[in-house]
Amino acid sequence: MNPRTALASAALAALVAALVLTVRYDGVFSDPVGLFAGYAVCWLLFALALVALRRVPARHLLPLVLAGAVAVTVTGLVAPPRTSTDSYRYAWDGRVQSAGISPYDHAPQDAELARLRDPWLFPGGTACGGPDLVPLPRAGGAPHCTRINRPGVHTIYPPVAEGYFLAVDRLSPPGVRHKAFQVGGALISLAVTGALLAILRRRGRDPRRAAYWAWCPAVPVEAVNNAHVDVLGTLLTVVGLGLVASRAPGRRAGGGLLLGAAVATKLMPAIVLPGALSGVRRIRDAAVVLLPAAAFTALAYLPYALLSHSSVFGYLDGYVREEGYDDPASGSRYSLLRLVLPDSWAFPVLLVVVAGVCVHVMWRGDPRRPWSGALSVVGWSFVLLTPGYSWYALLLIALVALDGRWEWLGVALAGAAVYVLAPVFGHGAAPSNVAYGAALALVLAVTLLRRRTSAAPRQGLPSPVRGRDASPVRGTDDRRRPRPNS
Repeated sequence: MNPRTALASAALAALVAALVLTVRYDGVFSDPVGLFAGYAVCWLLFALALVALRRVPARHLLPLVLAGAVAVTVTGLVAPPRTSTDSYRYAWDGRVQSAGISPYDHAPQDAELARLRDPWLFPGGTACGGPDLVPLPRAGGAPHCTRINRPGVHTIYPPVAEGYFLAVDRLSPPGVRHKAFQVGGALISLAVTGALLAILRRRGRDPRRAAYWAWCPAVPVEAVNNAHVDVLGTLLTVVGLGLVASRAPGRRAGGGLLLGAAVATKLMPAIVLPGALSGVRRIRDAAVVLLPAAAFTALAYLPYALLSHSSVFGYLDGYVREEGYDDPASGSRYSLLRLVLPDSWAFPVLLVVVAGVCVHVMWRGDPRRPWSGALSVVGWSFVLLTPGYSWYALLLIALVALDGRWEWLGVALAGAAVYVLAPVFGHGAAPSNVAYGAALALVLAVTLLRRRTSAAPRQGLPSPVRGRDASPVRGTDDRRRPRPNS
């Protein structure tokens, strides 16, 4: 084996071993600091593997990226969900739909659905002693509990996600329990890798960039082990943006449909729409993307709206209040803005800044690289919102893989730090300030360095970085023109 390939393979093997140990470590309640230390080691090995990948010969590149994608993805299957119970709600919603009932009409603890309960999702007696189990109301007798979080509220998930939950329930053999959604997450994660490689190859870009997603520790943890449905929205977004980058109206309309499907999976992909409109000057060109997206989202909700007696938005409004998005003074929301502004200013300033980024992207962005504008909007939204859930960053990681601006990966690591360490600091703003502050500093420093290196040749000065791409993954660069929306 080529020595450079062997070195990259060794770094990848170390990453896989560290991921197995971290995923198997059940420390989210007992030792969050130790758990995050494991995460940090995995991210360090991820960075070393990316650096080693720079030197791998072209003939070994694709097999190594793909083998690494499979090995890293499989590590998420070695244990039950460790840091999130969301997939248990997925399993319940799928079961409810298989029984011919709308998932929006009843909360899991409602007596009307008691016949659908089983000991796995609704244990009883001494099995109710775990810290991740939620007690259920009872009128005497043995205690009962559930693995489902927020069992007293209706589901929050949009219709495409609910369709996915139903499909997994129908296709899963009896007794498979949490493994069904973990395997589903693994397959979708690998599909994202394939989509990234296809887009990069079609555009003549370096396939090493796919490793930003395929080898990233957040993918096996959040998309596979915790089985978050965000990975399905990410796949639809990646393929949709790949089609939007085409000049053919039919393909762009198809991309709009897929972006609408992504929004109808988790709502969050809606923030990539300004990127999908990068450089669009005519209303009809925007309509080619926006109308199919809006139509698909509306039509996806329609069957559930007709079949449900309750709101198809479920607990969405309550979730926004619970997470503090409507109260700037609560928790760690908008923490970086609140360091320099009064609490009451944080949300309005966020809206102004993000709106400015969106306008800049739509006016000055490159329509051949809609993912670049999308990454700018998503990245700045995360930095200013400072979300406390690490799986939100799956979308950002895939956009990094498409665009190559690796510095935004720090935002994904910041989300993991806040999520795991927040209980240690009483869910205050301190971990968010440190983690997202460091991520922002990295983005600004690398952006400044990249601009200085691109300006040096024009001034007749030696450039400290070859080309215009300061990425740890070296190869063909799609930013040889000045980038107006970085």
